Amino acid sequence: MASIKVLNLNGKETSKEVDLPESVFGIEPNDHCIYLDVKAILANKRQGTHKTKERAEVNRTTKKFKRQKGTGGARAGSMKSPLFIGGGTVFGPKPRDYSMKINKKVKQLARKSVLTYKARENKITVLENFTFDKPRTKNFVELLKNIGLDTHKTLFILPDSDKNIYLSARNIPKTNVLPAQDINTYDILNADSLVIVESAIEKIEKLLNN
Repeated sequence: MASIKVLNLNGKETSKEVDLPESVFGIEPNDHCIYLDVKAILANKRQGTHKTKERAEVNRTTKKFKRQKGTGGARAGSMKSPLFIGGGTVFGPKPRDYSMKINKKVKQLARKSVLTYKARENKITVLENFTFDKPRTKNFVELLKNIGLDTHKTLFILPDSDKNIYLSARNIPKTNVLPAQDINTYDILNADSLVIVESAIEKIEKLLNN
């Protein structure tokens, strides 16, 4: 894997270079593992609280509202029938658990695969270690402009959770910030560009090769 220049907060190249580990950013991608992991992530986000009332749950009269014969229509004895407006729903959705479980090795391979794709497409930027003294959205917007990603859907990967950086970025459209331990296949795949803070590379390698 070719070396990548480390950028500073002004978007300028520094004298440092980093090598993206082949074991994470240079593997043979497995598309099926990507599919399985994304499918599980999206399924696990579903609340599963959808519900419609069935015939027994609708609060309507059960009094026979028309005579049995002579009307020219079918016989009917309850307004709860699904045939009438306001009646119960037939085979409507019920609350259910959509969560899926996939193996740890499949998740790791999926994340390595999408990181490899991003590396092949030159969609990875390495930024020098930084933090903010206090949350300030203006500083983060300026950083995005400096590195030329202010119009891109961008995922920032930090070595650890940083409250000031997170709060500075949370109101910026198309921008997501995650610590290395929380990266997932869907967020990586969904981003146009990845910005990895320099010291996060080692943590990603350790996390995905464990």
